[in-house]
Amino acid sequence: MQASYVNQLSALMLKLFLATLMACSTEERISTAGSNFSLENDSGLDLYTVSTKPWLVTGGDVLVEVQLEEGMAGSTVTLELNGIDVSDRLVRLNPQTLQALLTGLSEGDNYLLAEADQQQRQLRLTNYPISGPIISGPHEEPFYCQTSEFEKVTGEIFGTDPESGCEVPVQIDYVYYSNDQQAFLPYERTFGLLPPIDVAELVTEGGESRPFIVRVETGVVNRAIYEIAMPHDPADPEPGPWSRSAGWNGKLVYTHGGGCRSGWFQQGTATGGVLRKGLLERGYALVSSTLNVFGQNCNDLLASETHIMVKEHFIENFGEPQYTVATGVSGGSYQSHQTADNYPGIFDGIIVGLSFPDVTSSTSFTLSDSRLLNHYFVKTAPGTFSEGQQRAVAGFGVWGSIANLARGAARLDPVFTPGSEPEEQGGEVSVAALEDERYSPTNEDGVRATVYDHAVNVYGLVPETSVARRPLDNQGVQYGLAALNNGEISVRQFLDLNRDIGGFDRDMHHISERHRADPEAAKRAIESGRILYGGAGLASTPVIDYRTYMDATEGGDIHMLVHQYSTRQRLANANGHTENHVMQIGGRWGFTDQAPDLGELFEQMDDWLIGIKNDNIESDLAVKVRTHKPARLTDACWQEPKTFTQEAGEGNEVGVRRLRLEQPQSYRGSGECSELYQAFSTPRQVAGASLA
Repeated sequence: MQASYVNQLSALMLKLFLATLMACSTEERISTAGSNFSLENDSGLDLYTVSTKPWLVTGGDVLVEVQLEEGMAGSTVTLELNGIDVSDRLVRLNPQTLQALLTGLSEGDNYLLAEADQQQRQLRLTNYPISGPIISGPHEEPFYCQTSEFEKVTGEIFGTDPESGCEVPVQIDYVYYSNDQQAFLPYERTFGLLPPIDVAELVTEGGESRPFIVRVETGVVNRAIYEIAMPHDPADPEPGPWSRSAGWNGKLVYTHGGGCRSGWFQQGTATGGVLRKGLLERGYALVSSTLNVFGQNCNDLLASETHIMVKEHFIENFGEPQYTVATGVSGGSYQSHQTADNYPGIFDGIIVGLSFPDVTSSTSFTLSDSRLLNHYFVKTAPGTFSEGQQRAVAGFGVWGSIANLARGAARLDPVFTPGSEPEEQGGEVSVAALEDERYSPTNEDGVRATVYDHAVNVYGLVPETSVARRPLDNQGVQYGLAALNNGEISVRQFLDLNRDIGGFDRDMHHISERHRADPEAAKRAIESGRILYGGAGLASTPVIDYRTYMDATEGGDIHMLVHQYSTRQRLANANGHTENHVMQIGGRWGFTDQAPDLGELFEQMDDWLIGIKNDNIESDLAVKVRTHKPARLTDACWQEPKTFTQEAGEGNEVGVRRLRLEQPQSYRGSGECSELYQAFSTPRQVAGASLA
């Protein structure tokens, strides 16, 4: 049989540098906020954009910076935007640095001219609407606005006007952490004067005690509802780009939501959550949006575009953070990985949990194979494989994962069939109004609720159809090969399985032939970054990947440990090392004394990123990342509980504790961690595909 398609993709990934998108609004290389952009220059005068790249400005405003060389320090600087003097917008931060928040840019190209001591610098600024798009291609239709369903942190509805639609003006609310209720509550002064009596206190990094009050901004960017939370006392002056809130530590965390199924055609009713007590009490600002919840938007390109635009808005309103950390579990890990790799600088570090590399190559292939295997074992050849043999062919830790993941393949299936068993169901939507608009054999013009059709701007359409091209393929896959070689199934079982397992047509109906990827879709998936490479931005990004072990979950679970190792292998293949990737398994993932381990990871990431930022000697960012990794931040797992006996006073006291085992984590490696948390494989790996 032919080599597996996954192996072909892996070989191509090693050769390609994934830094541009095919479905974007410019032919220039896309790399966004973080490091500023400027042409090579020896004039002593530099002009940069701070909030985004100059070709990706949105909403008509942008934060810019003028840098003067030492010999020009203190010189008078003039600034013109489209020929109009805007020098009064300049704010001098020090003798050599000035910034300006420019507003009123026209859509399209704008020209900015800076002049000092007869030296000039010009910058072209390309401005897009605040509603987008900038790189994701034409807006998806239909698209259901949900501002009237979005509940703010105060419990009030965001879009109260029946005609609100997708756009609602920015709203500012305050909440406080209640010592009595141990929860965030709306902040209201009694008689307009007296604050609540149960306001908790927090201590800033500088040791100052302040009331635990949080400012939360809610608005709309890129058709996504966003939230920005920041420790801030309303008695203090409003924060701005040059007047940081006294409660903010200057660091930003971008949170994400998981899911994928039903993640299309909607604005969304929840963000990834910004009232994270453990982070806010440490002084972090938090930001998220509805299009960064994969259960509402299972499209990493649109998620990345939203990252770019929301972070631009944050910087223009609050200034450039010292660093930005992305964090998210499951569907949040896709977004963190792919934005960090495809758009260097948006995130300086990522902390992910229950992770996957990407939807296209890791999740979708595993889910589609599971549906094929489940159908074969249940419908095509029932009784020919024992449960143990079925599990051996699938590679999973528990037999129940076959049916569980077959149900997960609904995200690939455009057809909802009333009364169908869940392992063969599709057409999933979470907006009731979409139910009658779904595609079906009798409604061929209906919306196709799949990950491929949701990303049609990337993959394109099958000619003369309204169906997205699809990179899904099982040509040449030798299902159960390792099980055969290990003597777990017979030659006859192996041959019958591979003869009869078949494939899927465009509507995910079972057919006798194997399904073949559309060549153009496969090419675009690789070149556009839909398949995680690991050698672009991730090569110089600190990554902490933590996990609760799910492989032995009764009934099965999609969040398998193998995906974490797959990401690590891609980093190794692309960069020759994985020194910037830390794996920890089995911790108590929280910010409390009882569950301290996630808080510890954020502290270690802080040390890591501050070390990188303060290194003014080394110029290579990837080297800085490896150099400043904290010594105490290592691969580890936890053994819990562990009974021990210790001497205490006159006798022995028996207690229970957990053990932290610092060991390198490797797929099916040796050591206690590998024994405690066994990694299993996927159907493709059983068929001979590589770990990556």
